[in-house]
Amino acid sequence: MTKRWQKDADGILIFTGLFSAALAALLTVSVQDLKSNPQDTTAFYLANIYQILADPNISRASIIATPVQPPDFSPPNSAVLVNSLWFLSLVISLTSALLATMLQQWAR
Repeated sequence: MTKRWQKDADGILIFTGLFSAALAALLTVSVQDLKSNPQDTTAFYLANIYQILADPNISRASIIATPVQPPDFSPPNSAVLVNSLWFLSLVISLTSALLATMLQQWAR
């Protein structure tokens, strides 16, 4: 009976290892949606510089007095939900690998 448990645990370890590796690869791509894009910030400042340079009626005093900040970034709710589920899936997969390893140690 313990031999069967060990073989089952081997199968679980192989599956969870492959699944966790695939999840980690997908998470590295998906996590980028949770961060602000630096190109958006650069484009915002360049647009402001262009507006200042294009308008000859703006004085230097008004330019210095009104600092402009880019809008605050908030990730889309769908990106937060998807990444939460992916991280939860990774935690469950790693937990099952830990439990399978503990089962193998106990069955020896």
